[in-house]
Amino acid sequence: MSGFPWLTALWVLPLVGAGVVLALPVHKRALAKSVAVGVSVVVLCLAVVLAIRFDPTGEQYQFVESHAWIPAFGTRYIVGLDGIALVLVLLTAVLVPLLLLAGWNDGDTAPDYGHRRMAHTYVALTLMVEAMVIVSFTALDVLLFYIFFEAMLIPMYFLIGGFGGVGRTYAAVKFLLYNLFGGLIMLAAVIGVYVVTARQDVFGGGTFDFRVIVAEGLDADPGVLKALFLGFMFAFAVKAPLWPFHTWLPGAAVEATPASAVLMMAVVDKVGTFGMLRYCLQMFPEASAYFAPFVTVLAVIGIIYGAVLAIGQTDVMRLIAYTSISHFGFIILGIFAMTSQGQAGSTLYMVNHGISTAALFLIAGFLVSRRGTRLIADYGGVQKVAPVMAGTFLVAGLATLSLPGLAPFISEFLVLVGTFSRYQIAAVVATFALVLAAIYVLWLYQRMMTGPLKEGNETVRDLVRREIAVVAPLIALLLVLGVYPKPVLDVITPAVSHVLVTVGQHDPAPTVAGQDPEGGTHR
Repeated sequence: MSGFPWLTALWVLPLVGAGVVLALPVHKRALAKSVAVGVSVVVLCLAVVLAIRFDPTGEQYQFVESHAWIPAFGTRYIVGLDGIALVLVLLTAVLVPLLLLAGWNDGDTAPDYGHRRMAHTYVALTLMVEAMVIVSFTALDVLLFYIFFEAMLIPMYFLIGGFGGVGRTYAAVKFLLYNLFGGLIMLAAVIGVYVVTARQDVFGGGTFDFRVIVAEGLDADPGVLKALFLGFMFAFAVKAPLWPFHTWLPGAAVEATPASAVLMMAVVDKVGTFGMLRYCLQMFPEASAYFAPFVTVLAVIGIIYGAVLAIGQTDVMRLIAYTSISHFGFIILGIFAMTSQGQAGSTLYMVNHGISTAALFLIAGFLVSRRGTRLIADYGGVQKVAPVMAGTFLVAGLATLSLPGLAPFISEFLVLVGTFSRYQIAAVVATFALVLAAIYVLWLYQRMMTGPLKEGNETVRDLVRREIAVVAPLIALLLVLGVYPKPVLDVITPAVSHVLVTVGQHDPAPTVAGQDPEGGTHR
C-alpha cells in the first residue's frame, strides 16, 4: 500500500479511459460505452479499497502524494484524503457508472450530429468530468484545486451543449459564463493568497500548500482577508449554487440529458459546497465568522425560494431542478452554522442529495423519454401501466422531502439541529421548507402517477432491466443510509471536528433551566 500513488491512479484511470474510448473505431459504439462503464467500475473498486483502508482516527490527510510541479510559483502536486473528501469521492465513483448506464443511448443520435463519433465523445466527456472532480476533492494545493475546478467546466459545457434539448446552446453558454466569471474572481483571490504568503517570513516564500497555509495562518489586514474570502466564496456560491447566483441551474438541468444533469447537480456542484467547507472556512476563519450571518440569510432564502418555485412548475424536470436549489441551501446553512452537527449534517447531505436527486431525476428522465413530454399535465395514471417506475419514483420523491427512514432525513435533521443551536430564527424558517417539500413532491406524484390513465400514456413501458440496474442501487442506498448512517458519519465527524478547531469555533453550550441550592431557578 505505501508508495503506490492510489489517488493519482484514481483520477488518471478515467482520463486514460476517455482517451481509449475516443481512439476506438467510429462504428464501435457499444464497445466504447462498455469500456467507459468498465473503467468507471474499476475506479469505484479503487475508491472502495481506499475507503476500507482509511482510518478515521488516524492522520487528518491520508494517502498523501507530494511531488514537485512548478517550484518557481511555490506550487506542488499534492493530493490527499480526509473524511469529507473521501465520502464525496465515493459518491462520485458510485454515481458515474450508474449515469453511464442510464445515458446508454444518449450519445447515439445527438441533435444535429447524426451518427458520427458522438457516442464515443459523450462517454469520454463523462469520464473526463469524473477525473477532474476527483482531483478537486483530493487536491491539497490551492492552485492545483483551482485549475481543475475550472477545467471541469469544459467537458461539462460540451455535455450540455452537444447532447441536450432544443435550448441546449443557450443553457450551456449561460452555465459556462456564470461559472467562468466566478472562477476569474477566484483566480484573483488565489493570486492574493500567494502574495500574502510571500510577504510572511514563516512560509519562506510564496506557497499554495493548503496544509501549510492553514497551519501557519494568513497574516494580513482583516479587510484584505475578507476580500480574499469573498473571492473564493463568490466562485463557490455560483458553482453550488447559492441564491441569487443560481439562475443558470434550472435551464442547464432541463436542457441537458438526464444523466448529464445529474452529473452536474449531484457531483460537479458539490465541489462548490466542498470548497466552502475546506478553503473558505479553514483559510479565512475570521472572515468566515464575520460573513456567516449574511451567508446564513442567503441560504435560508434559497431554501424557501427553491421550494416555492418548485411548487409552481409545470415542467417535471424543472421542478426537480428547483428542489436542488432548496437542498443546496440546507447544505450551505449547515456549513456556516459552524457547529459539529451542522457541518456533519451538511457533508452527509451532500452525499444523500446526490443519491436522492440521481434517483428522482433519472426515473423522471426515463418516463419523459417514453412519453416525449416534460409537462406534468400530460401525465396521469402512470402507475397503472408502469407500477415499478411509479413505486421507485415515489420512494425517490419521499427521500427528497426527507421522510424519516430514508437517507436525507438524518442529514437534514442534523443541519437543522446544528443551526438551531446558533441561529434559532434561521432554523425555524428553514424548517418551513419541510412543509413545502411535502406539497411539491406529493402533488407531483398525485398528478403524474395516480388517477385515471390519461390519453397518450397507454403505451408507457415499465422500467427495463438496464434501468432497474441503475435505480435499484440508488433506492438501496437511500434505505440503508436512512436507517444506518453510522459508517459514513464515523468518517465525516473527525474531519468536521478538525475544521471547527481550525476555524476556532466550538458548539454553543446549551442553556438549561434548573434549581439552584437556594431553591431559585438559574441557567
